[in-house]
Amino acid sequence: MVVKQLKNLLSFLTVFPVAMDKDLLTDCARNMWAFPLIGALLGLLAGLFGIVAFHFLPAIVAGALVFALLLWMTGLHHTDGLLDFGDGVMAHGTPEHKIDVMHDQLTGAGGLSLGILTMLITALAVGQLNVRLILPAIVAVEVCAKLSMVVAAWAGKSVHQGMNSSFLEAMHGRGGNLRLIAALIISFVISVLLLRWGGIFIVLASVITGLVMVAVAHKHFNGVTGDVFGATNELARLVSVVVLLAVIVR
Repeated sequence: MVVKQLKNLLSFLTVFPVAMDKDLLTDCARNMWAFPLIGALLGLLAGLFGIVAFHFLPAIVAGALVFALLLWMTGLHHTDGLLDFGDGVMAHGTPEHKIDVMHDQLTGAGGLSLGILTMLITALAVGQLNVRLILPAIVAVEVCAKLSMVVAAWAGKSVHQGMNSSFLEAMHGRGGNLRLIAALIISFVISVLLLRWGGIFIVLASVITGLVMVAVAHKHFNGVTGDVFGATNELARLVSVVVLLAVIVR
C-alpha cells in the first residue's frame, strides 16, 4: 500500500490531521481490506492509554475513558450513523420514508435509545477488562469493528448512489472476495496472536454482526447506506467486547 492510500484511509477513518486528496473514496474502497489495520492502530493507541488509566483510576472510569478516546479518534462519525440507524429502524412506513428519517438532522427516540444503550454497555464492558488484558483486547476488538464494515460492504447492496456506493461496488465480484479474504486473514492473525482462542470467537462474532446488520438494513431500507456502515462498526465493537468477556474474563 502506497503512502497516499494509507493517508487517505487515515483521513477517512480517523480525525488524525493527515491530508486527503481527490481519490479519497476510491482509495479507501479499493483498500477496504486494510480497514482492520487502521482498527489495530486505533486500538493500540487506546489500549496504551488504557494501561495508564487502569493503574490510576477505578476500572469503570478507566473503561469509559478508553471508549471515549476511541470515539474521539474516529470523529464520532460511526456514532452518528448509529443514531440515524436507530431512528430509521424504529420509524414506520416504506423503506424510502425510513431513509428520509435517517437523513433527518433531529435525533428521535429510536436513535437516542440505541445510542445510549450501545455506548453504556460498551463502556461498562471495557471497564470489566483488567490491566493485563486491556491492550490486546482493545486492539483486537477495534480490528473486529472495522472488519464488520468490510463484511457489510461485501454482503450488502447499495440503496442509492452516494458515498457508500464506492465501497459496495469495490467489495463485489472477484476483487471483493479477495479483499474480504485479506481482511479476514489480517483480523484472524492479529486477534489470535493477541487473544488466542478468544480472538477466534470475537472475529466470528464481528462477521456475524456484519451479516445481521445487512439483513436488517435490507429488510428496513432495501439496502445498505453509509449510516448502516457506521452503526455496524459501533455494534460490532459492542458485541466483540461482550463476547470476549464471556469467553476469557471469568
